[in-house]
Amino acid sequence: MMTTITGIGEVGVLHSREQLEEMQRLPLSRKIQITTARIIEWYQHYDGKVYVAFSGGKDSTVLLDIVRRIYPDVPAVFSDTGLEFPEVRAFARSCENVTIIKPEMNFRQVIEKYGYPVVSKRVADTVEYGHKPGSFRWKELHGEIMRSNGTPSEFNCEKWCYLLNAPFKVSARCCAVMKKRPMKKYSKETGRVPIIATMADESRSRRATWLRLGCNAFAAKKPSSQPMSFWTEDDVLEYLYTYKIPYASVYGEIVKTDGGGGTTTGEKRTGCVFCAFGAHLEKAPNRFQRLKVTHPKLWNYCMKPWEEHGLGMRRVLEYIGVPIE
Repeated sequence: MMTTITGIGEVGVLHSREQLEEMQRLPLSRKIQITTARIIEWYQHYDGKVYVAFSGGKDSTVLLDIVRRIYPDVPAVFSDTGLEFPEVRAFARSCENVTIIKPEMNFRQVIEKYGYPVVSKRVADTVEYGHKPGSFRWKELHGEIMRSNGTPSEFNCEKWCYLLNAPFKVSARCCAVMKKRPMKKYSKETGRVPIIATMADESRSRRATWLRLGCNAFAAKKPSSQPMSFWTEDDVLEYLYTYKIPYASVYGEIVKTDGGGGTTTGEKRTGCVFCAFGAHLEKAPNRFQRLKVTHPKLWNYCMKPWEEHGLGMRRVLEYIGVPIE
């Protein structure tokens, strides 16, 4: 039996996609002005009780620099999950006024209890909760959710239905357990609210959130500021390059491309070293193939069988068709 839905994927009315695209085309100097205004608005609203969620990556490095140019004493908070590149972790710890927090569980404990992060947060979450036949997520995995106009829902993911029978558990909970939960605890203990370096073009859900709530989500259940939401990857690289901002060495050098943008000679994005979200979309050499070359000890631990006290990701990645060497 097909299930019909209405309005899934629709967003609120604060902004439109056209407005987002228009803002993304603005020159960097204008984007800095708007971002600065959003930060000041956020800071004043909360009487300075704010902090920068600092991952040590290039996006949050830019955000921290902009915030500290206005308010030098705003603390940065780094969740030391053990999943960061060593260079990113070292860089984050080298920055001034950085509070180090740690999750209550390590990655091995998280995947043992909940499952591996594969494909995407959306798919992994659907698989984790989609085992009950006839449930909404089960129907998404079988392509049975329909829009009110009779067309299949964009959230159907029948391509990944086979993961229901995978010889390992699948889950999207690692980020919540290892990053969001420690940050939430910090916020509760200090009364500070976060400023985050996420951008709308990173995912459909982040774009939808910005369209609905804007840069400063005062009305959100968990208020947060994303003052760089309308920035692009090229903007971040241009900022680092132009203002000669120090950043984690794992990215390598920033070089200009023929199209007028920029790229890095090392990693393009860092995130969590062992995370497989999006790995199936990467061209060779993918993140795990590069990891074997640049950080062989981490690669060995990642691929080593679970029974040998590794993460057992070789069988996981081979199961979803991701080359590892």
